[in-house]
This record gives sequence, structure tokens and C-alpha cells, in this order.
Amino acid sequence: MNAFRKAVEARDTEAMAACLADNVVFTSPVAFAPYPGKPITAAILRGVMRVFENFRYERVIVDGPNHALVFRTEVGGKEIQGCDFLHLNEDGLIDEFTVMVRPLSGAQALSEAMAAQFDQIKAEALEAFNS
Repeated sequence: MNAFRKAVEARDTEAMAACLADNVVFTSPVAFAPYPGKPITAAILRGVMRVFENFRYERVIVDGPNHALVFRTEVGGKEIQGCDFLHLNEDGLIDEFTVMVRPLSGAQALSEAMAAQFDQIKAEALEAFNS
């Protein structure tokens, strides 16, 4: 999972997308339904990179194909603590990606910031899907 962590820390969204399986399912901390597929997940990650400020991973926990990457960041002046829960498939690609964040004020700021990004995210996902 070092490749994904390094890609995030370098803000390299292409390298981040390269770590995703085609059938990845992304579960957002601020949306009810999961997002299936690499095009939408990669677009969401690009959106996240546009709204996260001062992002840093603080800890990584590994249990076989399961990884928990604890992070801190800011969105709209609100500090967020969160965790990326990742599952890797047999090929070492992320096939499950769940994010949880706290506190509520940070989750609300993230929700608002991502809502403002969502038209662009959908357009990017559609473009990638049609390519």
C-alpha cells in the first residue's frame, strides 16, 4: 500500500488512480450510497485533493490485505481526523475504499466542499468511463 500512500502524499492523482481496481467500491463518509467503479472513485479522489489542505498520514495499520491509513487534514478551516480503510485484491489493487472522518463539524465542512465539486466529479467520471 506504500504506492497509494506515496501517491496521496505527492498529490499525484494519476498514481492514485493506478492503485485502484476496476471494480473498486468507494464508500464516502458523507454520502449514503457507495460509489462503484474506478472512474467515479478516481474522480472523487481528485475532488478530495482539491479540497483537502495540509493533508498528512499519521499512522498505517496493516492486517494482510486490509489497511487503515489514519490522517489529518483541513477543509474550509475545519480540522478533520479520518481514516482510509482499504482492502487489496489478489493483484494488490484497492477493491474496497471506505473513508470515515470526525468531528461532525469537519464532516459537515467536507460534505459542503465535496457537494460543490460534485458536478465536476460526475463529468470527470463520465469522461473516463467513455474513454
